[in-house]
Amino acid sequence: MKQSNSFAKGFIKAFCEAGTGLLVLDNPQRKNAVTAAMWRAIPDAIHWLHVDAGARVIVLAGGGTVDFSAGADISEFTELRKDAATARVYEASNSRAFAAIREAPVPVIASIRGICYGGGFGLAAASDIRLAASDAAFAVPAARLGLAYPADAVQDFVRGLGSQMARRALFTGAAMKASELLGCGFLSEMTEPDQLEQRVQILADTIAANAPLSLRASKLALRAVEQADDDLLREAEIIGASTFESEDYREGRAAFAERRRPVFTGR
Repeated sequence: MKQSNSFAKGFIKAFCEAGTGLLVLDNPQRKNAVTAAMWRAIPDAIHWLHVDAGARVIVLAGGGTVDFSAGADISEFTELRKDAATARVYEASNSRAFAAIREAPVPVIASIRGICYGGGFGLAAASDIRLAASDAAFAVPAARLGLAYPADAVQDFVRGLGSQMARRALFTGAAMKASELLGCGFLSEMTEPDQLEQRVQILADTIAANAPLSLRASKLALRAVEQADDDLLREAEIIGASTFESEDYREGRAAFAERRRPVFTGR
């Protein structure tokens, strides 16, 4: 059964079917620019997908058929980001959105086409796996606007792009091609534009078919290693150990012996 919900007056849409969730930045008239309300809604949408709808994997995509996201909606900056005080409030909601994706208990896949700029680039960088169409373009234009990018999001750029490409992106503000980001490892795959949705769906369905506890333990372990976080590592070890007592582990062994596909329940 397909479930759906909407947030931020419909500018954030969420869907879930057969364990695969979809979070859509649905503002195509403005190249899916992210408004302040949308930033605030992203954590709620992520929570709804994995807690209420039971998503085992989440795909993050832009609405329409052209762009992923042009980033934060600059038309709001005159009021909502006009000085240091208002910027701190605004960027706190940015950080919560990035963290919701980075720390989601389930893997998050960014499906990227067209423009992927600024905060949109940051949302993609916070995701676990990124696939992009060959026509995708990436940029962090903060230096051209005279503002600084949130420090926690810079960490995602360094982890995803590597030290040199992150510096290039932040210092120049220049656009980069999908082929460049494939070469540096930011993207796991680059496809023809008409094949992106299919390739993302195949990957998401493959992940959703696997054992949820195993996925959660793996994601925590990866975060712990990347962030050098001993507390996360211990949590990952606890969850990893619990898999050996799970119903899914028994199901996995039985399915292997019986030469059939396992049916995991997350228990």
